[in-house]
Amino acid sequence: MLYGSKRETYRQVFLDSWRAYQEGRPLEGVQTRIVAVILRHPEYHALLSDASHGLEQDFPPEQGRSNPYMHLSLHIGLEEMLALGQPAGIVDLFDSARRKLGETGAEHLFVDCLGEMMWQAQRAGRSPELTALLPCVRRGLGLPEMAG
Repeated sequence: MLYGSKRETYRQVFLDSWRAYQEGRPLEGVQTRIVAVILRHPEYHALLSDASHGLEQDFPPEQGRSNPYMHLSLHIGLEEMLALGQPAGIVDLFDSARRKLGETGAEHLFVDCLGEMMWQAQRAGRSPELTALLPCVRRGLGLPEMAG
């Protein structure tokens, strides 16, 4: 995990980044990327502004609630993957998705597939397999599978 194994430690990075932005303090390192993603998700602003509540709150999937920290993290992960061009073919597929769905739609298709990939890995007790990402996105776009 990026900042430790405790969920509170990881969440604190988001809360601190958002607080620094709100207070007009300079952002450092990954805070710039975190805040850019948060700004595109106004539905999470109130949660992130209430640090005590945001740090401890649970988001059980059984209640139909997505975990905002996971969602934001998946967006950041997607940005990193696009910047690195990994897995191979991600940039071209993202461009195709953006043309078809718009920027937000493309991001959320990829994030949904990343979330599915993470869930499957967790369920199976293994590391996530990035090779599952692009086929999932291709299915979401209604594109044919690539010949292997």
